[in-house]
Amino acid sequence: MLARIWRFFVAIFDWRTMARKITGQPVVDAVFVTNMRDAVDRKRYLGGWHPSEGHFNGPRYWLNGFIGGRTRALDVVTEDLMTSSGRRKAREQFVAATRWAQKNGAKVILLAAATKRLFENSRAAELIKEFPDLVFTIGDNGTMLLLRQETLRALEMAGFKPGFCRIAVLGPYGFLGEMMIRALCVVGYDVIGAGPNSGGLARVAKEFGITTCKTFSEMGRVDAVVTCTHSKHIRLTAENIKLIRREGKKLLVIDVAEPSNLRYEEYQKCEGVVIRQDAGNAYAPGLKYVLGAISYRMFRLTKGVTFGCFAEALSIATALKRGEDAKVVDWLTVSDRNMELVAEMFARDGFRIPSPRCFGKSVRSFDLEIKQATISVRSAWRVAWEKLASFFF
Repeated sequence: MLARIWRFFVAIFDWRTMARKITGQPVVDAVFVTNMRDAVDRKRYLGGWHPSEGHFNGPRYWLNGFIGGRTRALDVVTEDLMTSSGRRKAREQFVAATRWAQKNGAKVILLAAATKRLFENSRAAELIKEFPDLVFTIGDNGTMLLLRQETLRALEMAGFKPGFCRIAVLGPYGFLGEMMIRALCVVGYDVIGAGPNSGGLARVAKEFGITTCKTFSEMGRVDAVVTCTHSKHIRLTAENIKLIRREGKKLLVIDVAEPSNLRYEEYQKCEGVVIRQDAGNAYAPGLKYVLGAISYRMFRLTKGVTFGCFAEALSIATALKRGEDAKVVDWLTVSDRNMELVAEMFARDGFRIPSPRCFGKSVRSFDLEIKQATISVRSAWRVAWEKLASFFF
């Protein structure tokens, strides 16, 4: 019921879209086709409803007043994409959502969240052939650009200097993981890669000359962790953090994974010995959510903040609207050159890294000294408030 009410009022208050329809303009410029992250997203956006088309409207954005972005979510969660049948279903829903986007005037389609792995190699070529007039992006150039900036800022604020600390990268063999290792190694940090994929570990160990491991028990003590995967096989928990953090020090966690690698429930168990930062997000003063705070809180974000991949899609749409030939770039590939192009677009559109946040709340300090022997006790009113908020949002 609450999900239905939210969708109703978003449609009512989206006056810019109404104006476009009245004047015969395209309804949207960029559409972010995405799976839902987890059961929380499903509860918030669908309740018990299943859209007959297999996709539905999520949060709506307007960038600088004239670029319209729309989340078009598929009726699947991340876990569904772990099976071949789930991926097949998601591909069908993605194509249907793309047809919807094209019909409503979109020029840019983002393969958001786990959908970017649905169309690899020959499937990507088939998708582009079916929709030759659209620009497809996986958004990883924007995400990586922001993640690199946020990680280096966090390490500097925590007082970590190259050569004097050890940093773990979880999921080091994926797009973000490899780029993150490269960025850290260039600066001179000691890096260890961790994940369940033996072949991937061997490849990055050889390419970057780093040590690798498959489990936290093999990792040893580290000062910071950059999570580039939400895989359950290499997921941070209170127990795992106890294994790898240094005695008397908090562990710095830079979490770019969606859903989060260090889940909120686990974070609550160890927040006294962890400094966690959301990562890979972008902030712009000119980025507005339709229905404001209600919408960005439902998305587990904050005012003016969106995912880095969403920001990239919005900037590509802005470039196209300016008459720039952004269509000639292969946005499905992550490269230094593409990141330079995204950096230029972000600068023009007002995107930058947001102030440090942890699950949407401000990170007030990067002091890693543990001043109390035990984790602070959460007061009764705070627990009650969070339970109430989770019920509504």
